[in-house]
Amino acid sequence: MAADPAAHEARRTVGWWRRKSLRFRLTAVASAVLAVALVVSAYVMLGVLGRSLIDTIDESIYQRARETVSLADAGRLPDGMTSPDGTLLQVLDAAGWITHATTGTDRLVPLLDAEERRTAIGRGEAQFLDGAPYGIPHVLRVRVLSADRGQAVIAARPFSEVQASISTAGHVLIVGTPLLLILLAGASWVIIGGTLRPIAALRRGADEITGTARSRRLPVPESHDEVHSLATTLNAMLARLEKADARQRALVSDAAHELRSPLASIRLQLEVALGYPEGQDWRETAEGVLEDTMRLARLAEDLLALARLDERGGALARREPVELDRLVPQTAERYGETVTVKIAGAPTGRLPGTIESPGEVERTHEAIEPAEDPERATGAIVVTGDALDLGRVLVNLVDNALRHTTAPVVVELRTEGADAILTVTDDGPGIPEPDRERVFDRFTRLDSARSRDEGGAGLGLAIVRETVHAHGGAVHLEDASPGLRAVVRLPLS
Repeated sequence: MAADPAAHEARRTVGWWRRKSLRFRLTAVASAVLAVALVVSAYVMLGVLGRSLIDTIDESIYQRARETVSLADAGRLPDGMTSPDGTLLQVLDAAGWITHATTGTDRLVPLLDAEERRTAIGRGEAQFLDGAPYGIPHVLRVRVLSADRGQAVIAARPFSEVQASISTAGHVLIVGTPLLLILLAGASWVIIGGTLRPIAALRRGADEITGTARSRRLPVPESHDEVHSLATTLNAMLARLEKADARQRALVSDAAHELRSPLASIRLQLEVALGYPEGQDWRETAEGVLEDTMRLARLAEDLLALARLDERGGALARREPVELDRLVPQTAERYGETVTVKIAGAPTGRLPGTIESPGEVERTHEAIEPAEDPERATGAIVVTGDALDLGRVLVNLVDNALRHTTAPVVVELRTEGADAILTVTDDGPGIPEPDRERVFDRFTRLDSARSRDEGGAGLGLAIVRETVHAHGGAVHLEDASPGLRAVVRLPLS
Protein backbone atom coordinates (compact mmCIF):
# COMPACT_ATOMS: atom_id res chain seq x y z
CA MET A 1 0.00 0.00 0.00
CA ALA A 2 1.50 3.34 -1.07
CA ALA A 3 2.15 5.91 1.59
CA ASP A 4 0.00 9.02 1.72
CA PRO A 5 1.96 11.82 -0.05
CA ALA A 6 0.48 14.46 2.24
CA ALA A 7 1.50 12.52 5.35
CA HIS A 8 4.98 11.97 3.92
CA GLU A 9 5.36 15.66 3.20
CA ALA A 10 4.13 16.51 6.69
CA ARG A 11 6.75 14.18 8.21
CA ARG A 12 9.45 15.80 6.09
CA THR A 13 8.36 19.25 7.25
CA VAL A 14 8.35 18.19 10.90
CA GLY A 15 11.78 16.59 10.48
CA TRP A 16 13.17 19.73 8.87
CA TRP A 17 11.77 21.85 11.68
CA ARG A 18 13.24 19.61 14.39
CA ARG A 19 16.66 19.69 12.77
CA LYS A 20 16.84 23.46 13.12
CA SER A 21 18.56 25.03 16.10
CA LEU A 22 16.60 26.01 19.18
CA ARG A 23 17.53 29.64 18.57
CA PHE A 24 16.09 29.52 15.04
CA ARG A 25 12.88 27.81 16.15
CA LEU A 26 12.30 30.20 19.03
CA THR A 27 12.95 33.21 16.79
CA ALA A 28 10.66 31.83 14.08
CA VAL A 29 7.86 31.17 16.53
CA ALA A 30 8.28 34.57 18.17
CA SER A 31 8.29 36.28 14.76
CA ALA A 32 5.16 34.43 13.68
CA VAL A 33 3.37 35.45 16.86
CA LEU A 34 4.54 39.03 16.41
CA ALA A 35 3.37 39.03 12.79
CA VAL A 36 -0.10 37.87 13.77
CA ALA A 37 -0.20 40.41 16.59
CA LEU A 38 0.89 43.26 14.31
CA VAL A 39 -1.63 42.35 11.59
CA VAL A 40 -4.46 42.13 14.11
CA SER A 41 -3.33 45.39 15.70
CA ALA A 42 -3.20 47.14 12.33
CA TYR A 43 -6.67 45.87 11.44
CA VAL A 44 -8.08 46.99 14.77
CA MET A 45 -6.33 50.35 14.53
CA LEU A 46 -7.73 51.02 11.04
CA GLY A 47 -11.20 50.04 12.25
CA VAL A 48 -10.94 52.30 15.30
CA LEU A 49 -9.57 55.16 13.20
CA GLY A 50 -12.34 54.82 10.60
CA ARG A 51 -15.02 54.64 13.29
CA SER A 52 -13.59 57.69 15.01
CA LEU A 53 -13.50 59.73 11.79
CA ILE A 54 -17.05 58.69 10.90
CA ASP A 55 -18.25 59.69 14.35
CA THR A 56 -16.54 63.05 13.90
CA ILE A 57 -18.27 63.64 10.55
CA ASP A 58 -21.61 62.49 11.95
CA GLU A 59 -21.27 64.87 14.88
CA SER A 60 -20.31 67.71 12.52
CA ILE A 61 -23.26 67.26 10.13
CA TYR A 62 -25.63 66.80 13.06
CA GLN A 63 -24.51 70.09 14.62
CA ARG A 64 -24.85 71.87 11.26
CA ALA A 65 -28.29 70.34 10.67
CA ARG A 66 -29.32 71.28 14.24
CA GLU A 67 -28.31 74.91 13.65
CA THR A 68 -30.22 74.99 10.36
CA VAL A 69 -33.35 73.54 12.05
CA SER A 70 -33.17 76.29 14.66
CA LEU A 71 -32.98 78.95 11.95
CA ALA A 72 -35.85 77.33 10.00
CA ASP A 73 -38.07 77.19 13.07
CA ALA A 74 -37.36 80.87 13.76
CA GLY A 75 -37.97 81.79 10.09
CA ARG A 76 -34.51 83.36 9.82
CA LEU A 77 -32.99 81.25 7.06
CA PRO A 78 -30.89 83.42 4.69
CA ASP A 79 -31.49 83.24 0.98
CA GLY A 80 -27.88 82.39 0.21
CA MET A 81 -26.93 79.64 2.67
CA THR A 82 -23.25 78.94 3.22
CA SER A 83 -21.34 76.33 5.21
CA PRO A 84 -17.76 77.12 6.28
CA ASP A 85 -16.86 73.43 6.89
CA GLY A 86 -18.16 72.25 3.49
CA THR A 87 -21.36 70.66 4.77
CA LEU A 88 -24.11 70.46 2.10
CA LEU A 89 -27.53 71.63 3.32
CA GLN A 90 -31.04 71.37 1.83
CA VAL A 91 -34.17 72.69 3.51
CA LEU A 92 -37.46 71.21 2.26
CA ASP A 93 -40.98 72.39 2.96
CA ALA A 94 -43.93 70.17 3.84
CA ALA A 95 -44.61 69.48 0.12
CA GLY A 96 -41.05 68.28 -0.42
CA TRP A 97 -39.82 71.32 -2.37
CA ILE A 98 -36.34 72.67 -1.72
CA THR A 99 -36.65 76.21 -0.28
CA HIS A 100 -33.04 76.82 0.74
CA ALA A 101 -29.76 75.12 -0.21
CA THR A 102 -26.03 75.73 0.02
CA THR A 103 -23.85 76.29 -3.00
CA GLY A 104 -22.94 73.08 -4.82
CA THR A 105 -26.24 71.42 -3.92
CA ASP A 106 -29.03 70.67 -6.36
CA ARG A 107 -31.92 73.08 -5.74
CA LEU A 108 -34.48 70.92 -7.55
CA VAL A 109 -33.81 67.31 -6.55
CA PRO A 110 -33.54 66.45 -2.85
CA LEU A 111 -30.71 64.12 -1.82
CA LEU A 112 -33.31 61.81 -0.29
CA ASP A 113 -36.90 61.29 -1.44
CA ALA A 114 -39.85 61.46 0.91
CA GLU A 115 -39.76 57.77 1.91
CA GLU A 116 -36.02 57.85 2.47
CA ARG A 117 -36.37 61.01 4.57
CA ARG A 118 -38.99 59.41 6.80
CA THR A 119 -36.80 56.33 7.27
CA ALA A 120 -33.74 58.43 8.06
CA ILE A 121 -35.67 60.55 10.60
CA GLY A 122 -36.99 57.37 12.25
CA ARG A 123 -33.53 55.82 12.48
CA GLY A 124 -32.08 59.00 13.97
CA GLU A 125 -28.58 58.41 12.61
CA ALA A 126 -26.47 59.22 9.56
CA GLN A 127 -26.18 56.98 6.52
CA PHE A 128 -24.06 56.60 3.40
CA LEU A 129 -25.25 57.95 0.04
CA ASP A 130 -23.72 57.78 -3.41
CA GLY A 131 -23.40 61.38 -4.66
CA ALA A 132 -22.81 60.53 -8.36
CA PRO A 133 -26.53 60.67 -9.40
CA TYR A 134 -26.63 64.19 -7.93
CA GLY A 135 -23.54 65.43 -9.68
CA ILE A 136 -21.34 65.01 -6.58
CA PRO A 137 -18.31 62.77 -7.26
CA HIS A 138 -18.06 61.48 -3.69
CA VAL A 139 -19.73 59.17 -1.28
CA LEU A 140 -21.74 61.25 1.15
CA ARG A 141 -22.56 60.92 4.81
CA VAL A 142 -26.17 62.15 5.17
CA ARG A 143 -28.31 63.07 8.21
CA VAL A 144 -32.00 64.24 8.15
CA LEU A 145 -33.69 66.25 10.91
CA SER A 146 -37.31 67.42 11.02
CA ALA A 147 -38.29 71.05 11.66
CA ASP A 148 -41.54 72.91 12.41
CA ARG A 149 -44.36 73.22 9.90
CA GLY A 150 -43.46 69.88 8.23
CA GLN A 151 -40.06 71.12 7.10
CA ALA A 152 -37.00 68.83 6.88
CA VAL A 153 -33.29 69.62 6.84
CA ILE A 154 -30.85 67.36 4.95
CA ALA A 155 -27.17 67.74 5.91
CA ALA A 156 -24.49 65.88 3.98
CA ARG A 157 -20.73 65.84 3.91
CA PRO A 158 -18.30 64.12 1.53
CA PHE A 159 -16.74 60.92 2.93
CA SER A 160 -13.63 61.32 0.77
CA GLU A 161 -11.59 62.99 3.52
CA VAL A 162 -12.20 60.01 5.81
CA GLN A 163 -11.30 57.61 3.02
CA ALA A 164 -8.12 59.58 2.35
CA SER A 165 -7.14 59.46 6.02
CA ILE A 166 -7.82 55.72 6.27
CA SER A 167 -5.95 55.08 3.02
CA THR A 168 -2.93 57.04 4.25
CA ALA A 169 -2.90 55.17 7.53
CA GLY A 170 -3.22 51.87 5.65
CA HIS A 171 -0.23 52.67 3.41
CA VAL A 172 1.82 53.59 6.46
CA LEU A 173 0.93 50.31 8.13
CA ILE A 174 1.60 48.28 4.98
CA VAL A 175 5.11 49.71 4.80
CA GLY A 176 5.81 50.04 8.52
CA THR A 177 4.48 46.69 9.76
CA PRO A 178 6.99 44.52 7.82
CA LEU A 179 9.84 46.83 8.85
CA LEU A 180 8.72 46.65 12.47
CA LEU A 181 8.42 42.87 12.20
CA ILE A 182 11.96 42.61 10.81
CA LEU A 183 13.24 44.81 13.61
CA LEU A 184 11.46 42.76 16.28
CA ALA A 185 12.63 39.48 14.71
CA GLY A 186 16.21 40.74 14.79
CA ALA A 187 15.81 41.80 18.40
CA SER A 188 14.33 38.40 19.23
CA TRP A 189 17.28 36.68 17.54
CA VAL A 190 19.74 38.70 19.60
CA ILE A 191 17.83 38.35 22.88
CA ILE A 192 17.25 34.61 22.47
CA GLY A 193 20.91 34.17 21.55
CA GLY A 194 21.93 35.99 24.71
CA THR A 195 19.51 33.90 26.74
CA LEU A 196 20.84 30.64 25.29
CA ARG A 197 24.48 31.68 25.68
CA PRO A 198 24.71 30.31 29.26
CA ILE A 199 23.26 27.01 28.02
CA ALA A 200 25.97 26.87 25.35
CA ALA A 201 28.50 27.53 28.11
CA LEU A 202 27.00 24.65 30.09
CA ARG A 203 27.33 22.39 27.05
CA ARG A 204 30.98 23.37 26.55
CA GLY A 205 31.64 22.83 30.24
CA ALA A 206 30.03 19.39 30.07
CA ASP A 207 32.21 18.53 27.06
CA GLU A 208 35.31 19.48 29.01
CA ILE A 209 34.41 17.25 31.95
CA THR A 210 36.02 13.87 31.37
CA GLY A 211 36.34 10.75 33.43
CA THR A 212 39.63 11.99 34.87
CA ALA A 213 38.37 15.48 35.74
CA ARG A 214 35.84 14.57 38.39
CA SER A 215 36.35 17.79 40.33
CA ARG A 216 35.23 20.03 37.45
CA ARG A 217 32.03 22.03 37.73
CA LEU A 218 29.78 23.63 35.14
CA PRO A 219 29.84 27.44 34.79
CA VAL A 220 27.04 29.16 36.69
CA PRO A 221 25.62 32.34 35.07
CA GLU A 222 25.41 35.49 37.16
CA SER A 223 21.71 36.04 36.48
CA HIS A 224 19.43 34.24 38.93
CA ASP A 225 17.12 32.73 36.34
CA GLU A 226 16.13 29.23 35.22
CA VAL A 227 19.55 28.61 33.63
CA HIS A 228 21.21 29.57 36.92
CA SER A 229 18.98 27.06 38.71
CA LEU A 230 19.77 24.42 36.09
CA ALA A 231 23.52 24.97 36.43
CA THR A 232 23.28 24.86 40.23
CA THR A 233 21.26 21.65 40.11
CA LEU A 234 23.67 20.04 37.65
CA ASN A 235 26.67 21.03 39.79
CA ALA A 236 24.94 19.56 42.83
CA MET A 237 24.36 16.38 40.83
CA LEU A 238 28.02 16.32 39.77
CA ALA A 239 29.03 16.75 43.40
CA ARG A 240 26.83 13.83 44.41
CA LEU A 241 28.18 11.69 41.59
CA GLU A 242 31.73 12.65 42.53
CA LYS A 243 31.03 11.81 46.16
CA ALA A 244 29.41 8.51 45.19
CA ASP A 245 32.33 7.70 42.89
CA ALA A 246 34.84 8.52 45.62
CA ARG A 247 32.83 6.47 48.09
CA GLN A 248 32.71 3.54 45.69
CA ARG A 249 36.43 3.76 45.00
CA ALA A 250 37.14 3.95 48.73
CA LEU A 251 34.87 0.97 49.34
CA VAL A 252 36.61 -1.10 46.68
CA SER A 253 40.03 -0.06 47.96
CA ASP A 254 39.17 -0.74 51.60
CA ALA A 255 37.48 -4.02 50.73
CA ALA A 256 40.55 -5.13 48.78
CA HIS A 257 42.74 -4.12 51.72
CA GLU A 258 40.55 -6.04 54.17
CA LEU A 259 40.44 -9.11 51.94
CA ARG A 260 44.19 -9.12 51.44
CA SER A 261 44.99 -9.76 55.11
CA PRO A 262 43.00 -12.99 55.66
CA LEU A 263 43.89 -14.23 52.18
CA ALA A 264 47.59 -13.65 52.88
CA SER A 265 47.21 -15.44 56.21
CA ILE A 266 45.50 -18.42 54.58
CA ARG A 267 48.12 -18.55 51.87
CA LEU A 268 50.98 -18.38 54.37
CA GLN A 269 49.54 -21.12 56.57
CA LEU A 270 48.95 -23.41 53.61
CA GLU A 271 52.40 -22.77 52.11
CA VAL A 272 54.09 -23.55 55.44
CA ALA A 273 51.99 -26.69 55.92
CA LEU A 274 52.75 -27.93 52.42
CA GLY A 275 56.43 -27.03 52.72
CA TYR A 276 56.88 -28.93 55.98
CA PRO A 277 54.19 -31.60 56.04
CA GLU A 278 55.99 -33.95 58.47
CA GLY A 279 56.16 -31.49 61.37
CA GLN A 280 52.88 -29.75 60.71
CA ASP A 281 49.92 -29.84 63.11
CA TRP A 282 47.18 -30.10 60.49
CA ARG A 283 44.39 -29.57 62.97
CA GLU A 284 45.91 -26.28 64.11
CA THR A 285 46.41 -25.26 60.49
CA ALA A 286 42.79 -26.10 59.64
CA GLU A 287 41.56 -24.11 62.63
CA GLY A 288 43.64 -21.09 61.55
CA VAL A 289 42.43 -21.33 57.97
CA LEU A 290 38.84 -21.74 59.18
CA GLU A 291 39.14 -18.62 61.36
CA ASP A 292 40.42 -16.56 58.43
CA THR A 293 37.69 -18.04 56.22
CA MET A 294 35.05 -16.98 58.74
CA ARG A 295 36.49 -13.46 58.68
CA LEU A 296 36.20 -13.48 54.91
CA ALA A 297 32.62 -14.74 55.13
CA ARG A 298 31.66 -12.02 57.63
CA LEU A 299 33.29 -9.37 55.46
CA ALA A 300 31.48 -10.67 52.36
CA GLU A 301 28.15 -10.64 54.23
CA ASP A 302 28.73 -7.09 55.44
CA LEU A 303 29.69 -5.91 51.96
CA LEU A 304 26.60 -7.61 50.53
CA ALA A 305 24.41 -5.93 53.16
CA LEU A 306 25.86 -2.51 52.32
CA ALA A 307 25.47 -3.15 48.59
CA ARG A 308 21.81 -4.01 49.10
CA LEU A 309 21.26 -0.88 51.19
CA ASP A 310 22.91 1.26 48.50
CA GLU A 311 20.91 -0.44 45.77
CA ARG A 312 17.62 0.28 47.54
CA GLY A 313 18.61 3.93 47.98
CA GLY A 314 17.44 4.12 51.57
CA ALA A 315 14.19 2.22 50.96
CA LEU A 316 13.09 -0.82 52.94
CA ALA A 317 13.12 -4.31 51.44
CA ARG A 318 9.90 -5.11 53.31
CA ARG A 319 7.40 -3.11 55.32
CA GLU A 320 5.65 -5.15 57.97
CA PRO A 321 4.78 -4.81 61.65
CA VAL A 322 7.75 -5.87 63.77
CA GLU A 323 7.29 -6.46 67.52
CA LEU A 324 10.56 -5.36 69.03
CA ASP A 325 9.65 -6.84 72.42
CA ARG A 326 9.70 -10.25 70.72
CA LEU A 327 12.56 -9.64 68.31
CA VAL A 328 15.03 -8.33 70.92
CA PRO A 329 14.80 -11.30 73.38
CA GLN A 330 14.86 -13.86 70.58
CA THR A 331 17.97 -12.28 69.08
CA ALA A 332 19.74 -11.81 72.43
CA GLU A 333 18.88 -15.35 73.53
CA ARG A 334 21.71 -16.77 71.39
CA TYR A 335 24.31 -14.81 73.36
CA GLY A 336 23.58 -16.59 76.63
CA GLU A 337 24.75 -15.00 79.83
CA THR A 338 26.84 -12.40 78.04
CA VAL A 339 23.73 -10.31 77.33
CA THR A 340 21.08 -9.00 79.73
CA VAL A 341 17.75 -7.82 78.30
CA LYS A 342 15.43 -5.24 79.85
CA ILE A 343 12.09 -4.40 78.24
CA ALA A 344 10.16 -1.28 79.30
CA GLY A 345 12.45 -1.01 82.32
CA ALA A 346 11.62 -4.49 83.75
CA PRO A 347 14.57 -6.96 83.72
CA THR A 348 13.79 -10.28 82.10
CA GLY A 349 16.97 -11.95 83.29
CA ARG A 350 19.78 -13.57 81.42
CA LEU A 351 18.64 -15.93 78.75
CA PRO A 352 20.46 -19.20 78.00
CA GLY A 353 21.82 -20.21 74.64
CA THR A 354 24.76 -19.66 72.32
CA ILE A 355 25.31 -18.16 68.89
CA GLU A 356 26.99 -20.41 66.37
CA SER A 357 27.46 -18.23 63.27
CA PRO A 358 26.07 -15.17 61.52
CA GLY A 359 24.21 -17.52 59.21
CA GLU A 360 22.25 -18.94 62.13
CA VAL A 361 21.27 -15.42 63.19
CA GLU A 362 19.86 -14.71 59.75
CA ARG A 363 17.84 -17.95 59.76
CA THR A 364 16.51 -17.09 63.19
CA HIS A 365 15.41 -13.66 61.97
CA GLU A 366 13.70 -15.07 58.92
CA ALA A 367 11.65 -17.34 61.16
CA ILE A 368 10.21 -14.39 63.11
CA GLU A 369 6.62 -13.71 62.09
CA PRO A 370 4.34 -10.84 63.15
CA ALA A 371 1.98 -11.75 65.97
CA GLU A 372 -1.49 -12.71 64.81
CA ASP A 373 -3.05 -12.82 68.28
CA PRO A 374 -4.71 -9.44 69.01
CA GLU A 375 -4.22 -9.96 72.73
CA ARG A 376 -0.50 -10.53 72.18
CA ALA A 377 -0.24 -7.32 70.15
CA THR A 378 -1.86 -5.29 72.90
CA GLY A 379 0.81 -3.28 74.64
CA ALA A 380 3.53 -4.55 72.29
CA ILE A 381 6.30 -2.27 71.07
CA VAL A 382 5.65 -2.38 67.33
CA VAL A 383 7.50 -0.61 64.53
CA THR A 384 7.11 -0.86 60.77
CA GLY A 385 10.04 -2.27 58.87
CA ASP A 386 12.09 -5.35 58.09
CA ALA A 387 12.58 -7.81 60.96
CA LEU A 388 15.72 -9.27 59.36
CA ASP A 389 17.39 -5.87 59.02
CA LEU A 390 16.42 -4.79 62.54
CA GLY A 391 17.76 -8.04 63.89
CA ARG A 392 21.06 -7.38 62.13
CA VAL A 393 21.15 -3.92 63.78
CA LEU A 394 20.95 -5.50 67.23
CA VAL A 395 23.49 -8.22 66.36
CA ASN A 396 26.02 -5.68 65.08
CA LEU A 397 25.62 -3.48 68.15
CA VAL A 398 25.93 -6.43 70.56
CA ASP A 399 28.94 -7.87 68.69
CA ASN A 400 30.63 -4.47 68.79
CA ALA A 401 29.93 -4.12 72.52
CA LEU A 402 31.16 -7.63 73.37
CA ARG A 403 34.58 -6.86 71.87
CA HIS A 404 35.23 -4.19 74.49
CA THR A 405 33.40 -5.30 77.65
CA THR A 406 34.09 -7.56 80.61
CA ALA A 407 30.61 -7.52 82.15
CA PRO A 408 27.44 -8.67 80.36
CA VAL A 409 26.14 -6.29 77.71
CA VAL A 410 22.84 -4.66 78.71
CA VAL A 411 20.15 -4.40 76.02
CA GLU A 412 17.22 -2.21 76.99
CA LEU A 413 13.99 -1.56 75.08
CA ARG A 414 11.43 1.08 76.05
CA THR A 415 9.06 3.61 74.53
CA GLU A 416 9.43 7.36 74.67
CA GLY A 417 6.62 9.39 73.20
CA ALA A 418 6.03 8.19 69.63
CA ASP A 419 9.38 6.38 69.44
CA ALA A 420 10.83 3.05 70.49
CA ILE A 421 14.24 3.39 72.17
CA LEU A 422 16.71 0.49 71.94
CA THR A 423 20.00 0.84 73.83
CA VAL A 424 23.04 -1.44 73.98
CA THR A 425 25.41 -0.64 76.88
CA ASP A 426 28.87 -2.01 77.70
CA ASP A 427 31.46 -1.17 80.35
CA GLY A 428 34.41 -0.95 77.96
CA PRO A 429 36.85 1.94 77.50
CA GLY A 430 34.31 3.88 75.46
CA ILE A 431 34.97 6.19 72.50
CA PRO A 432 36.15 9.81 72.71
CA GLU A 433 33.35 12.23 71.89
CA PRO A 434 35.05 13.66 68.75
CA ASP A 435 35.17 10.14 67.26
CA ARG A 436 31.61 9.00 68.07
CA GLU A 437 30.23 10.16 64.73
CA ARG A 438 33.24 9.07 62.69
CA VAL A 439 32.96 5.43 63.75
CA PHE A 440 29.73 5.14 61.74
CA ASP A 441 31.71 5.62 58.51
CA ARG A 442 32.61 2.54 56.50
CA PHE A 443 35.91 0.77 57.29
CA THR A 444 36.55 3.10 60.21
CA ARG A 445 38.64 1.84 63.10
CA LEU A 446 39.92 3.83 66.03
CA ASP A 447 43.56 3.55 67.01
CA SER A 448 42.66 1.29 69.93
CA ALA A 449 40.76 -1.16 67.71
CA ARG A 450 42.97 -1.54 64.66
CA SER A 451 43.89 -5.12 65.40
CA ARG A 452 42.03 -7.24 62.87
CA ASP A 453 42.12 -10.13 65.28
CA GLU A 454 40.08 -8.22 67.87
CA GLY A 455 37.86 -5.93 65.80
CA GLY A 456 35.74 -6.37 62.68
CA ALA A 457 36.22 -4.77 59.30
CA GLY A 458 34.66 -1.48 60.42
CA LEU A 459 31.37 -2.07 58.60
CA GLY A 460 29.05 -3.05 61.46
CA LEU A 461 28.19 0.46 62.66
CA ALA A 462 27.92 1.70 59.08
CA ILE A 463 25.29 -1.00 58.42
CA VAL A 464 23.52 -0.03 61.65
CA ARG A 465 23.28 3.67 60.73
CA GLU A 466 22.06 3.14 57.17
CA THR A 467 19.52 0.50 58.25
CA VAL A 468 18.16 2.71 61.03
CA HIS A 469 17.93 5.68 58.64
CA ALA A 470 16.02 3.49 56.16
CA HIS A 471 13.49 2.81 58.95
CA GLY A 472 13.07 6.54 59.58
CA GLY A 473 15.05 6.47 62.81
CA ALA A 474 18.33 7.75 64.20
CA VAL A 475 21.29 6.26 66.05
CA HIS A 476 24.05 7.81 68.13
CA LEU A 477 26.65 6.91 70.76
CA GLU A 478 26.82 8.39 74.24
CA ASP A 479 28.90 8.04 77.37
CA ALA A 480 27.66 5.35 79.81
CA SER A 481 30.14 6.20 82.62
CA PRO A 482 31.79 3.75 82.48
CA GLY A 483 31.56 2.34 79.00
CA LEU A 484 29.60 3.27 75.92
CA ARG A 485 25.91 3.25 75.07
CA ALA A 486 24.49 2.93 71.55
CA VAL A 487 21.03 4.50 71.30
CA VAL A 488 18.65 3.59 68.46
CA ARG A 489 15.42 5.58 68.07
CA LEU A 490 12.70 4.15 65.80
CA PRO A 491 9.20 5.56 65.15
CA LEU A 492 6.39 3.40 66.54
CA SER A 493 3.72 2.11 64.15
